[in-house]
Amino acid sequence: MLSLPSSTRVFVYRDQVDMRCSFDGLSALVSTVLREDPVSGHLFVFLNRPRTHVKILYFDRTGYAIWYKRLEQGTFTRSEQAEIDYRELVCVLEGIENPRRKKRYFHQKIDGKDVQST
Repeated sequence: MLSLPSSTRVFVYRDQVDMRCSFDGLSALVSTVLREDPVSGHLFVFLNRPRTHVKILYFDRTGYAIWYKRLEQGTFTRSEQAEIDYRELVCVLEGIENPRRKKRYFHQKIDGKDVQST
């Protein structure tokens, strides 16, 4: 997958997209519909109607790049949010629905004192 800086945002185009669209068509959707700058370095995710294909458009300082994946079985999950984080993007690409976040630590009291455990 992609290694991304923490400042990179991930935007999801929530309507279906014709997968024949290439750089110019997808960047036009980003600027007109999502109202974002396509050369910002952020990721823009597009799915087709049956959700078997995904394209991710991004600009990598030298030009546009498209990451394209087609599933042989199953479908990609469709995010209901316009913006997701990297972890949610990975879940969408893997077909995981409703990922749960677990606490990494918890507080407990031992002999009346608060103690953090991992």
